[in-house]
Amino acid sequence: MGFVKSILGIKGKPIQNCSDFWKWFAENERKFFKEVQSGQNIEKYFFNKLSEKLEELRDGYFYLAGMYDDNTAELILTADGNVKNIVFVEELVQSAPQLAGWKFTALKPATDIENVSISMADLEFHSDNLFFYANDHSDYPDEIDVCIVHSDMTDENREQIIRGIYIFLENYLGELDFVNNIDNLQVIAKNEAQGELFPIGKLKDFLGWRAKEFVEKYEGTRYDTNEDEYSILEAELENGSPLLAVINSKLLAWDRQASHPWLAIVTINYDGSESNGLPNSVDYALMNEIEDEIMTYLIDSEGFLNVGRQTAKNERDIYFACKDFRRPSKIFDEIQRKHHNSFEIQYDIFKDKYWQTFERFRQN
Repeated sequence: MGFVKSILGIKGKPIQNCSDFWKWFAENERKFFKEVQSGQNIEKYFFNKLSEKLEELRDGYFYLAGMYDDNTAELILTADGNVKNIVFVEELVQSAPQLAGWKFTALKPATDIENVSISMADLEFHSDNLFFYANDHSDYPDEIDVCIVHSDMTDENREQIIRGIYIFLENYLGELDFVNNIDNLQVIAKNEAQGELFPIGKLKDFLGWRAKEFVEKYEGTRYDTNEDEYSILEAELENGSPLLAVINSKLLAWDRQASHPWLAIVTINYDGSESNGLPNSVDYALMNEIEDEIMTYLIDSEGFLNVGRQTAKNERDIYFACKDFRRPSKIFDEIQRKHHNSFEIQYDIFKDKYWQTFERFRQN
C-alpha cells in the first residue's frame, strides 16, 4: 500500500491557487536556480516542470528565465501580449515570496534600444534596420496608428518580419506599454512607406508624449448615466433569423468615447434551435440575471459603461466600454467559471478608442 501511495504521490497535489504555486516553487527553487545558472538542461529540469504547474493554475502563462546578475536568477512571467491574461500574470508575481537569489518580474520589461537586438529565421531586428512613422486621422485624433518599417522586408519574408517586430517591440517598449500605447500597428516594407521615417529608437519618446497628452485630455472624465437612453433595434439576418439589440443610444453619441478605450464583450451561447435562434424564456431570464450580476461589479462611476446587448443566432453579446482591462478580465473569468454548467461563455477584451465596433448600431 505504501508503494502505491508513493507512486500516486510523485506528481504532488495539483496547483489550485497562487499560494500553492509559490509553495511548490519554493520547495524546488534551489534545483531551479542551478539549472538557470548552468543553462545546460534548463528546458528539461526547469521549464517543463514550470509549464506543467502553471497550466494547472490556469491557461495563458508564458515565461522567460536567465541570470539577472552573478548571484540572482530572474523569472519573467508574461501574458505574451494577451490582454485578458495580464492581470493574472501581475497577481501571480505580486504574490511571490521573497526568495534569496531570485527576482520575479511580471510582464516583459522595457529595454534600452542599444540592448535590443533579435535574430530570427536568418533575419535581424535592431535599431539600424527598423524605422517608424505615425498616421494622423482627423476623425480619430487620439488614435495611435503606427507603421513600422523593416529595411529588408520582402513579400517572401513578410510573415517572419511581422512576428519578429512584435517580439522586438515587446522587448523594447515593455509588454504593458506596447499594449497600452499603440492602438493600431502596421508592418510594411520601405517602398510602401507614405510618411517620413524616424529611427525606431525615437518611438518610445513619441509614445510617451502621446500617452501624456491623452491622460491630460481625459483625466477625470465621467459619463452621466442619468442621461441614458436605450433603443430597441430589430433586424433580420441573411438566413432569415431575427436579431434583437438593446443599445444605449445616448452613450453612442457621447463625444468623449476615447476616455474608455477598452471594449469588453461577453458572449453567452444558448440553445435557440426551437425559437429561430432566440432564447427560450428560462434561458432569457437567466442571461438577464448574469448581466445584472456583471453590472454589480463593473460600475459606471468606476469607469465601466454598459453599452447594451445583442441577441441572435444562439448567442447573446453583452457590451462594455472600459477605462481599463484588468477588472473586466477578472469578472468575466469568474462569471465564466461560475455559470459553466448553464451556458458556454466566452469573452474578449480589446482596444477600440472610438468604439468603431458599434458603428452598425449608430443611428444617423
